[in-house]
Amino acid sequence: MPTAEVSLPDDVDIEIRQLIEEGEFINRDQAVEELLSLGVSAYTTEESTSQVADEDLFTQVVEDQQDPAMRNEGGDDERTL
Repeated sequence: MPTAEVSLPDDVDIEIRQLIEEGEFINRDQAVEELLSLGVSAYTTEESTSQVADEDLFTQVVEDQQDPAMRNEGGDDERTL
């Protein structure tokens, strides 16, 4: 497993210690690993979601377009402008 050394601001370090003391995590290593994973997942999900939404919007616009020759406008033979 790769290792990394990070410097944390005091307030973040205090919050991690509090989470460990409250029983949210077994130890510091588990806390840091899980919190980093959650942060990366949240960042990745946000990026992917907006990209998928943009693709869906484009696809929907293309699907909504109709070829004028394919329109069924009823039994009128009159031309309209």
